[in-house]
Amino acid sequence: MDNQEQVDFERIAKAIDYITKHYKLQPDLDVLASEVHMSPFHFQRMFHAWAGTTPKKFLQYVSIERAKQVLQGPSARLTDATDEAGLSGTSRLHDLFMQIEGMTPAEYRDGGRALHIQYSFAESPFGHVLVASTGKGICYLAFHTTEAEGVAVLRNKFPNAQMEQVLDMLQQEALFIFQKDWSRLSEIKLHLKGTPFQLKVWEALLRIPLGSLATYGQVAAFIQQPSASRAVGSAVGDNPVAFLIPCHRVIQSTGVFGNYHWGAERKTAIIGWEAAQSD
Repeated sequence: MDNQEQVDFERIAKAIDYITKHYKLQPDLDVLASEVHMSPFHFQRMFHAWAGTTPKKFLQYVSIERAKQVLQGPSARLTDATDEAGLSGTSRLHDLFMQIEGMTPAEYRDGGRALHIQYSFAESPFGHVLVASTGKGICYLAFHTTEAEGVAVLRNKFPNAQMEQVLDMLQQEALFIFQKDWSRLSEIKLHLKGTPFQLKVWEALLRIPLGSLATYGQVAAFIQQPSASRAVGSAVGDNPVAFLIPCHRVIQSTGVFGNYHWGAERKTAIIGWEAAQSD
């Protein structure tokens, strides 16, 4: 790291520290830029390059994390969470939760208690798979050694949701993908919960064609955040829907296939199988 890079890093570190200490004030771009003695324009660009997101989005993440801590407590009230996050009203808290968490603050507090999830098991060319859906779309798809293991992971992700083992049409449409019916991929509906950055990465993965591969750096460049390769790697690893969102098509820049949430051997098998289908 040269001298200028060190100076830039220290400025961004100072800005991040300021946000985490003064998030209740909801400082705007002008205030943050003045803290590090930069113009708002150049500060915005530099922050995005180093942190992989904008100052506003980072402030939102900090605020919502503070609100989540309150909502996890006993007798949690939305007004308390709103005050802790430094927001002007519960409507802003609601909007922020919907934007980042994909659920209302009350739903988060209740651990998804109002959510009804149906799930089933199926065989795929790559092993036993669990697929789960809400009324909006597929919320989970993963490879599991045993059904008990799969259900345990699903319940951990949605601890208070109502669940029943039922095969519905949404799941059936998703499972067509293992029967080489690639033409129906666009019809599959997804119901995903993630940060805006994760959702942006997962959307980019959907654009990698069958039989093709991309590096983490290429995905980062595609979402116009070329310096965020590591953050992209984390988002790829957090993908809750195996195969439908093809995180297996992302490899290291050296050409090594690398790790896979459901096993490196399975990733190699999937890549080889898709290459054969695309010939």
